[in-house]
Amino acid sequence: MKIKKGKGKTKYGKGVDITLSGDEVARAIMTYLTAKGVYISGAITITVNGELCESGRIYVDPSGICIWDRREM
Repeated sequence: MKIKKGKGKTKYGKGVDITLSGDEVARAIMTYLTAKGVYISGAITITVNGELCESGRIYVDPSGICIWDRREM
């Protein structure tokens, strides 16, 4: 995972860009499912929009908040 200041220009500033590997996207989906009470055992394939996910990107608008512990990275 990479977290950096965004490059986009919005009314409020540049925002924050978060880039995830495909494995991190899949792990996030599995964590969400587990939080919703869905438990899966065994080999699975996770696709995003019908394709294997190689990476993902989250953009946090400057009007939002992004807090992270840099020591975890």
